[in-house]
Parts: sequence; structure tokens; C-alpha cells
Amino acid sequence: MSSTSAGTGSPSKPFLSDVQTLRDRARQNLSEGVVTKTYGGDVRRTIDILQSVLATEIVCVLRYTMHAVTATGISSEGIKSEFAQHAKEEQEHMMAVAERIDQLGGTPNFNPEGLAMRSASQYAEGESLVDMIRENLIAERIAVDHYRELIRYFGDDDPTTRVMLEGILSVEEEHATDMQDLLEAHKDS
Repeated sequence: MSSTSAGTGSPSKPFLSDVQTLRDRARQNLSEGVVTKTYGGDVRRTIDILQSVLATEIVCVLRYTMHAVTATGISSEGIKSEFAQHAKEEQEHMMAVAERIDQLGGTPNFNPEGLAMRSASQYAEGESLVDMIRENLIAERIAVDHYRELIRYFGDDDPTTRVMLEGILSVEEEHATDMQDLLEAHKDS
């Protein structure tokens, strides 16, 4: 097979190994699952990083769930629904991250002991509806910055993890926008 890039004819970047090489590599080290010779990252470091991401998502699920249950006030019903929707989406992120840890040969850490220490975001209840919105906006801003850094870190070394985090980042940015809009709507409360 040619060593040119797909569609460009450029010899600078090999396109693909020949089929026999791919087949031979696939048969080696089967116990490593998805982690093959072409995995560009440090699998142990990736798992450690994803454990922190998992903890962050768990804390977000807990915070949004608490707020969905305890929010009160004249305009709380719509906001409670928004918090519940965000909790559901954070749980989807949690599951995706846990599944990626498992794919890489790790064991997702759901142990509540030390959860707050492993998480990038904090669990803050908030005393009022506006406090809850503000705490969620702060947490989303932390998540957005954290995921942007991780996306740059993984780059082309682990495109699967990078793409997963890009998808999560997109939702976290939506959550931040939602919280900013709610905060603006309730700033005089």
C-alpha cells in the first residue's frame, strides 16, 4: 500500500499500514483490549485523568439533583426542571467517562470517599435560588476550562477520549449559557 496521505498524494504523512501489518498487530497483546501499539497516549495517565473527570461529573449530578429537589420560590418550577435536565445530562457524561475508563482497562472509581478531592468542581448547595444558579454557573465555567485543557492535552494521542470530551464540552457550554441566562433573569431576586 502507498505511504501517501488519503486524498492528498502527500508523502509527508503515511496513510495506513498494509493490511497484513494491521492484522498481525491486532493479534498481539489481546489482553490490552483497545490499547494497541498505535495508542499515542499514556494509558495509566489517561485513566487517572478520566477518574478526575468522572468525579467531576458525579459531583455535578449530585449538585444539580439537590438543586432540582430543593429549589423554592415563585419562579422555581421551571428552574427545577432545568436543573433536573442538567442532572440527567451530567449523568450521561458520567456514564460515557466510566465506559471509556473501562475500555482503557481501568476500573471507574465511583467510591464516594474522596469524591470531592478528585473532582475539579465543588459541591455547593446555595441558600437561595439565585445562589444555586450562581453555583451551577461557577461549576460549569470550571468544567468548560478543564475540558478545554484536557482536549488540548489529548490532541491526536487519544482521539477517542478527545472526541468524547469535545462532546461533553459542548453540553457544558450550553449548561453555562443556560445558567447565565437564568442568573440574568433573576439578578434582582
